[in-house]
Amino acid sequence: MRRTGAYLLTVLIITIFLPTVIVKTFNIVPISNRVEGQKLEDKDLIRPKEEGSKTILLEERKVDEIKVYNTNTNEVENLPLEEYVKGVVAAEMPAEFHIEALKAQAIAARTYAVSRTLKYEEGHPNHTEAPLCSGVHCQAYLSLEELRQIHGDSWVEKYWGKIEKAVESTGGILIYYNGEIIEPLYHSTSGGMTEDAINVFAVESPYLKAVESPYEEDAPRFKTLITLTADEFIEKLKERYPKIDINKDNFYEKIKLVEKTDSGRVKKIAIDNEIIDGREIRDLYNLNSTNFKITYDKGLNIIEIETYGYGHGVGMSQWGANGMAKQGSNYEEILKHYYTGIYLKKM
Repeated sequence: MRRTGAYLLTVLIITIFLPTVIVKTFNIVPISNRVEGQKLEDKDLIRPKEEGSKTILLEERKVDEIKVYNTNTNEVENLPLEEYVKGVVAAEMPAEFHIEALKAQAIAARTYAVSRTLKYEEGHPNHTEAPLCSGVHCQAYLSLEELRQIHGDSWVEKYWGKIEKAVESTGGILIYYNGEIIEPLYHSTSGGMTEDAINVFAVESPYLKAVESPYEEDAPRFKTLITLTADEFIEKLKERYPKIDINKDNFYEKIKLVEKTDSGRVKKIAIDNEIIDGREIRDLYNLNSTNFKITYDKGLNIIEIETYGYGHGVGMSQWGANGMAKQGSNYEEILKHYYTGIYLKKM
Protein backbone atom coordinates (compact mmCIF):
# COMPACT_ATOMS: atom_id res chain seq x y z
CA MET A 1 0.00 0.00 0.00
CA ARG A 2 1.55 3.31 -1.08
CA ARG A 3 0.80 6.61 0.61
CA THR A 4 1.34 10.30 -0.14
CA GLY A 5 4.08 12.34 1.49
CA ALA A 6 1.75 14.10 3.90
CA TYR A 7 0.15 10.83 4.85
CA LEU A 8 3.52 9.25 5.52
CA LEU A 9 4.11 11.77 8.32
CA THR A 10 1.64 9.75 10.41
CA VAL A 11 3.47 6.48 9.89
CA LEU A 12 5.69 4.91 12.50
CA ILE A 13 8.05 2.50 10.82
CA ILE A 14 9.48 -0.53 12.50
CA THR A 15 12.01 -1.85 10.04
CA ILE A 16 13.69 -5.19 10.28
CA PHE A 17 15.56 -5.19 7.01
CA LEU A 18 18.21 -2.53 6.35
CA PRO A 19 21.09 -2.09 8.78
CA THR A 20 21.03 1.72 8.62
CA VAL A 21 17.36 1.82 9.52
CA ILE A 22 17.70 -0.83 12.17
CA VAL A 23 20.21 1.22 14.13
CA LYS A 24 17.77 4.11 14.31
CA THR A 25 14.70 2.08 15.07
CA PHE A 26 15.69 -0.74 17.43
CA ASN A 27 17.57 -1.05 20.67
CA ILE A 28 19.94 -3.99 20.58
CA VAL A 29 19.35 -6.62 23.25
CA PRO A 30 22.53 -8.02 24.85
CA ILE A 31 23.77 -11.38 23.65
CA SER A 32 23.25 -12.92 27.09
CA ASN A 33 19.50 -12.39 26.78
CA ARG A 34 19.15 -14.46 23.63
CA VAL A 35 17.40 -17.80 23.67
CA GLU A 36 17.32 -20.48 21.04
CA GLY A 37 14.13 -20.78 19.00
CA GLN A 38 12.41 -23.90 17.77
CA LYS A 39 14.09 -25.87 15.04
CA LEU A 40 12.47 -26.22 11.65
CA GLU A 41 10.76 -29.50 10.85
CA ASP A 42 13.29 -30.11 8.07
CA LYS A 43 16.29 -29.63 10.36
CA ASP A 44 17.52 -33.10 9.46
CA LEU A 45 18.33 -31.97 5.93
CA ILE A 46 21.79 -31.05 7.17
CA ARG A 47 23.34 -33.25 9.83
CA PRO A 48 26.83 -33.17 11.35
CA LYS A 49 28.94 -36.16 10.43
CA GLU A 50 28.81 -38.77 13.16
CA GLU A 51 32.07 -39.81 14.75
CA GLY A 52 33.61 -42.65 12.83
CA SER A 53 31.19 -42.30 9.94
CA LYS A 54 32.35 -43.36 6.53
CA THR A 55 32.93 -40.79 3.81
CA ILE A 56 30.68 -41.52 0.84
CA LEU A 57 32.76 -41.49 -2.35
CA LEU A 58 31.37 -41.63 -5.86
CA GLU A 59 33.61 -44.54 -6.76
CA GLU A 60 32.25 -46.67 -3.92
CA ARG A 61 28.79 -47.16 -5.35
CA LYS A 62 26.79 -46.27 -8.43
CA VAL A 63 23.10 -45.67 -7.80
CA ASP A 64 20.90 -46.56 -10.77
CA GLU A 65 17.60 -47.13 -8.99
CA ILE A 66 16.03 -45.45 -6.01
CA LYS A 67 13.21 -46.20 -3.62
CA VAL A 68 10.58 -43.47 -3.07
CA TYR A 69 7.70 -43.38 -0.61
CA ASN A 70 4.72 -41.89 -2.46
CA THR A 71 2.97 -39.58 0.00
CA ASN A 72 -0.22 -39.57 -2.09
CA THR A 73 -0.69 -43.33 -2.40
CA ASN A 74 1.28 -44.40 0.73
CA GLU A 75 3.11 -46.90 -1.45
CA VAL A 76 6.80 -47.45 -2.12
CA GLU A 77 7.98 -47.13 -5.72
CA ASN A 78 11.25 -48.41 -7.15
CA LEU A 79 12.26 -46.02 -9.91
CA PRO A 80 15.19 -45.66 -12.29
CA LEU A 81 17.21 -42.72 -11.00
CA GLU A 82 17.05 -40.68 -14.19
CA GLU A 83 13.29 -41.14 -14.59
CA TYR A 84 12.85 -40.01 -11.00
CA VAL A 85 14.97 -36.91 -11.66
CA LYS A 86 12.74 -35.97 -14.59
CA GLY A 87 9.72 -36.10 -12.31
CA VAL A 88 11.48 -33.96 -9.71
CA VAL A 89 12.56 -31.30 -12.22
CA ALA A 90 9.01 -31.11 -13.58
CA ALA A 91 7.53 -30.82 -10.08
CA GLU A 92 10.10 -28.47 -8.55
CA MET A 93 10.91 -25.95 -11.30
CA PRO A 94 8.72 -24.19 -13.89
CA ALA A 95 9.22 -25.90 -17.24
CA GLU A 96 9.23 -22.46 -18.89
CA PHE A 97 12.62 -21.76 -17.29
CA HIS A 98 15.82 -21.57 -19.32
CA ILE A 99 17.28 -24.96 -20.25
CA GLU A 100 20.50 -24.24 -18.31
CA ALA A 101 18.50 -23.58 -15.15
CA LEU A 102 16.64 -26.85 -15.69
CA LYS A 103 19.98 -28.65 -16.10
CA ALA A 104 21.22 -27.15 -12.83
CA GLN A 105 18.01 -28.30 -11.15
CA ALA A 106 18.42 -31.79 -12.60
CA ILE A 107 21.94 -32.12 -11.20
CA ALA A 108 20.87 -30.78 -7.79
CA ALA A 109 17.87 -33.15 -7.70
CA ARG A 110 20.01 -36.15 -8.74
CA THR A 111 22.68 -35.34 -6.17
CA TYR A 112 20.10 -34.95 -3.43
CA ALA A 113 18.50 -38.29 -4.34
CA VAL A 114 21.81 -40.16 -4.32
CA SER A 115 22.93 -38.50 -1.10
CA ARG A 116 19.69 -39.45 0.66
CA THR A 117 19.73 -42.97 -0.72
CA LEU A 118 23.24 -43.61 0.58
CA LYS A 119 22.60 -41.91 3.92
CA TYR A 120 19.26 -43.56 4.68
CA GLU A 121 19.46 -46.96 3.00
CA GLU A 122 17.12 -48.50 5.60
CA GLY A 123 14.61 -45.66 5.31
CA HIS A 124 14.37 -42.11 6.62
CA PRO A 125 13.07 -41.64 10.21
CA ASN A 126 10.12 -39.62 8.89
CA HIS A 127 9.22 -42.29 6.32
CA THR A 128 10.89 -45.54 7.26
CA GLU A 129 9.66 -47.30 4.12
CA ALA A 130 12.20 -45.50 1.91
CA PRO A 131 15.07 -42.98 2.02
CA LEU A 132 13.12 -40.56 -0.17
CA CYS A 133 9.51 -39.38 -0.35
CA SER A 134 7.53 -37.64 -3.07
CA GLY A 135 6.55 -34.68 -0.88
CA VAL A 136 8.22 -31.43 0.05
CA HIS A 137 9.87 -33.04 3.09
CA CYS A 138 12.32 -34.42 0.56
CA GLN A 139 11.86 -33.01 -2.93
CA ALA A 140 8.61 -33.01 -4.83
CA TYR A 141 8.14 -35.72 -7.48
CA LEU A 142 5.38 -36.22 -10.04
CA SER A 143 5.11 -39.04 -12.54
CA LEU A 144 4.45 -38.29 -16.20
CA GLU A 145 0.86 -39.44 -15.76
CA GLU A 146 0.37 -37.16 -12.77
CA LEU A 147 1.83 -34.25 -14.75
CA ARG A 148 -0.55 -34.99 -17.59
CA GLN A 149 -3.50 -34.96 -15.19
CA ILE A 150 -2.40 -31.68 -13.62
CA HIS A 151 -1.25 -29.74 -16.67
CA GLY A 152 -2.95 -31.49 -19.58
CA ASP A 153 -1.71 -33.06 -22.82
CA SER A 154 -0.66 -29.74 -24.35
CA TRP A 155 1.76 -29.06 -21.49
CA VAL A 156 3.29 -32.52 -21.82
CA GLU A 157 3.69 -32.09 -25.58
CA LYS A 158 5.27 -28.67 -25.15
CA TYR A 159 7.59 -29.21 -22.19
CA TRP A 160 8.29 -32.88 -21.49
CA GLY A 161 10.91 -33.10 -24.24
CA LYS A 162 12.66 -30.07 -22.76
CA ILE A 163 12.72 -31.67 -19.31
CA GLU A 164 14.05 -34.93 -20.77
CA LYS A 165 16.81 -33.00 -22.53
CA ALA A 166 17.82 -31.20 -19.31
CA VAL A 167 18.08 -34.51 -17.44
CA GLU A 168 19.57 -36.71 -20.13
CA SER A 169 22.20 -34.16 -21.21
CA THR A 170 23.49 -34.09 -17.60
CA GLY A 171 22.95 -37.80 -16.96
CA GLY A 172 24.90 -39.18 -13.99
CA ILE A 173 26.48 -35.87 -13.00
CA LEU A 174 26.61 -35.22 -9.23
CA ILE A 175 27.87 -32.36 -7.07
CA TYR A 176 30.90 -32.90 -4.84
CA TYR A 177 32.67 -30.98 -2.11
CA ASN A 178 36.05 -32.14 -0.84
CA GLY A 179 35.53 -35.68 -2.12
CA GLU A 180 32.01 -36.12 -0.75
CA ILE A 181 28.59 -36.02 -2.32
CA ILE A 182 26.84 -32.93 -1.03
CA GLU A 183 23.26 -32.42 0.09
CA PRO A 184 22.30 -29.59 -2.27
CA LEU A 185 19.42 -27.68 -0.76
CA TYR A 186 17.49 -25.28 -2.96
CA HIS A 187 14.52 -22.94 -2.71
CA SER A 188 12.26 -20.80 -4.86
CA THR A 189 13.42 -17.21 -4.33
CA SER A 190 16.11 -15.73 -2.09
CA GLY A 191 15.04 -12.10 -2.31
CA GLY A 192 18.49 -11.02 -3.50
CA MET A 193 20.84 -13.02 -1.26
CA THR A 194 20.83 -16.61 -0.08
CA GLU A 195 21.24 -17.65 3.55
CA ASP A 196 24.02 -19.49 5.37
CA ALA A 197 22.88 -22.95 6.44
CA ILE A 198 24.01 -22.41 10.02
CA ASN A 199 21.44 -19.65 10.47
CA VAL A 200 18.57 -21.91 9.42
CA PHE A 201 19.56 -25.45 10.40
CA ALA A 202 22.10 -24.66 13.15
CA VAL A 203 24.75 -26.80 11.43
CA GLU A 204 27.82 -25.51 9.63
CA SER A 205 28.03 -26.49 5.96
CA PRO A 206 31.02 -25.23 3.94
CA TYR A 207 29.19 -25.31 0.60
CA LEU A 208 25.93 -23.71 1.80
CA LYS A 209 27.08 -20.15 2.37
CA ALA A 210 25.27 -16.88 1.79
CA VAL A 211 25.84 -15.52 -1.73
CA GLU A 212 24.29 -12.76 -3.78
CA SER A 213 21.42 -13.88 -5.99
CA PRO A 214 20.72 -11.29 -8.69
CA TYR A 215 18.10 -11.32 -11.46
CA GLU A 216 15.21 -12.43 -9.23
CA GLU A 217 12.97 -9.40 -9.66
CA ASP A 218 10.64 -11.26 -12.04
CA ALA A 219 9.87 -13.91 -9.42
CA PRO A 220 6.21 -13.75 -8.33
CA ARG A 221 7.26 -13.92 -4.67
CA PHE A 222 10.32 -11.72 -4.84
CA LYS A 223 8.41 -9.16 -2.77
CA THR A 224 5.04 -9.69 -1.11
CA LEU A 225 2.91 -7.57 1.19
CA ILE A 226 0.29 -8.50 3.76
CA THR A 227 -1.90 -6.02 5.63
CA LEU A 228 -3.43 -6.47 9.08
CA THR A 229 -5.15 -4.21 11.52
CA ALA A 230 -3.04 -3.52 14.58
CA ASP A 231 -5.66 -5.37 16.63
CA GLU A 232 -5.32 -8.47 14.45
CA PHE A 233 -1.54 -8.37 14.62
CA ILE A 234 -1.48 -7.98 18.41
CA GLU A 235 -4.21 -10.56 19.01
CA LYS A 236 -2.32 -13.20 17.04
CA LEU A 237 0.89 -12.30 18.85
CA LYS A 238 -0.70 -12.63 22.28
CA GLU A 239 -2.29 -15.96 21.40
CA ARG A 240 1.20 -17.35 20.90
CA TYR A 241 2.93 -15.32 23.63
CA PRO A 242 0.31 -14.50 26.29
CA LYS A 243 2.75 -12.90 28.75
CA ILE A 244 3.88 -10.06 26.52
CA ASP A 245 2.67 -6.55 27.28
CA ILE A 246 2.03 -4.85 23.95
CA ASN A 247 -0.76 -2.64 22.65
CA LYS A 248 -1.35 -0.01 20.00
CA ASP A 249 0.02 2.76 22.19
CA ASN A 250 3.33 1.09 23.11
CA PHE A 251 3.73 -0.93 19.90
CA TYR A 252 6.63 1.12 18.56
CA GLU A 253 8.73 0.92 21.72
CA LYS A 254 8.03 -2.75 22.52
CA ILE A 255 9.57 -4.31 19.41
CA LYS A 256 13.37 -4.37 19.21
CA LEU A 257 15.81 -6.11 16.91
CA VAL A 258 18.12 -8.59 18.62
CA GLU A 259 19.98 -10.12 15.71
CA LYS A 260 19.85 -10.40 11.96
CA THR A 261 21.89 -12.52 9.56
CA ASP A 262 24.44 -11.23 7.07
CA SER A 263 21.85 -11.64 4.33
CA GLY A 264 19.44 -9.32 6.15
CA ARG A 265 17.04 -11.95 7.45
CA VAL A 266 15.57 -11.59 10.91
CA LYS A 267 17.20 -14.02 13.31
CA LYS A 268 15.95 -12.79 16.69
CA ILE A 269 13.64 -10.01 17.80
CA ALA A 270 12.49 -8.94 21.26
CA ILE A 271 8.83 -8.18 21.86
CA ASP A 272 8.43 -6.83 25.38
CA ASN A 273 10.56 -9.31 27.38
CA GLU A 274 10.12 -12.22 24.97
CA ILE A 275 13.01 -13.16 22.66
CA ILE A 276 11.51 -14.63 19.50
CA ASP A 277 13.11 -16.45 16.59
CA GLY A 278 12.48 -14.79 13.22
CA ARG A 279 11.23 -18.13 11.91
CA GLU A 280 8.53 -18.15 14.56
CA ILE A 281 7.27 -14.78 13.33
CA ARG A 282 7.35 -16.15 9.79
CA ASP A 283 5.26 -19.12 10.88
CA LEU A 284 2.88 -17.06 13.00
CA TYR A 285 1.94 -14.68 10.20
CA ASN A 286 2.43 -17.15 7.36
CA LEU A 287 5.20 -15.07 5.79
CA ASN A 288 7.13 -16.24 2.74
CA SER A 289 10.51 -15.84 4.44
CA THR A 290 12.30 -14.33 7.43
CA ASN A 291 13.48 -11.41 5.29
CA PHE A 292 10.77 -8.95 6.30
CA LYS A 293 10.03 -5.47 7.54
CA ILE A 294 7.03 -4.24 9.50
CA THR A 295 5.37 -0.86 9.07
CA TYR A 296 2.85 0.47 11.59
CA ASP A 297 0.45 3.25 10.60
CA LYS A 298 -0.96 4.34 13.93
CA GLY A 299 -3.37 6.81 12.38
CA LEU A 300 -5.10 4.17 10.30
CA ASN A 301 -4.53 1.32 12.76
CA ILE A 302 -2.84 -0.67 9.98
CA ILE A 303 0.25 -2.90 10.03
CA GLU A 304 1.96 -3.92 6.80
CA ILE A 305 4.52 -6.72 6.59
CA GLU A 306 6.68 -6.64 3.48
CA THR A 307 8.56 -9.86 2.78
CA TYR A 308 11.38 -10.59 0.33
CA GLY A 309 11.98 -14.05 -1.10
CA TYR A 310 10.22 -17.37 -0.63
CA GLY A 311 11.51 -20.42 1.23
CA HIS A 312 14.34 -21.10 3.67
CA GLY A 313 16.81 -19.28 1.45
CA VAL A 314 19.59 -21.90 1.68
CA GLY A 315 21.43 -23.17 -1.40
CA MET A 316 20.36 -22.56 -4.97
CA SER A 317 17.65 -20.03 -5.70
CA GLN A 318 15.59 -21.43 -8.56
CA TRP A 319 14.52 -18.01 -9.82
CA GLY A 320 18.08 -16.78 -9.40
CA ALA A 321 19.32 -19.76 -11.41
CA ASN A 322 16.89 -18.91 -14.19
CA GLY A 323 18.01 -15.28 -14.13
CA MET A 324 21.66 -16.30 -14.38
CA ALA A 325 20.87 -18.64 -17.27
CA LYS A 326 19.05 -15.87 -19.12
CA GLN A 327 22.15 -13.71 -18.65
CA GLY A 328 24.31 -16.37 -20.30
CA SER A 329 25.52 -18.61 -17.45
CA ASN A 330 25.61 -22.37 -18.02
CA TYR A 331 24.54 -24.99 -15.50
CA GLU A 332 28.04 -25.47 -14.10
CA GLU A 333 28.49 -21.75 -13.49
CA ILE A 334 25.09 -21.59 -11.80
CA LEU A 335 25.84 -24.49 -9.47
CA LYS A 336 29.31 -23.23 -8.59
CA HIS A 337 27.83 -19.84 -7.75
CA TYR A 338 25.24 -21.16 -5.31
CA TYR A 339 27.26 -24.04 -3.81
CA THR A 340 30.58 -22.71 -2.57
CA GLY A 341 33.73 -24.66 -3.48
CA ILE A 342 32.01 -27.57 -5.23
CA TYR A 343 32.88 -29.47 -8.39
CA LEU A 344 30.89 -31.73 -10.72
CA LYS A 345 31.68 -35.33 -11.49
CA LYS A 346 29.87 -38.08 -13.36
CA MET A 347 28.96 -41.36 -11.67
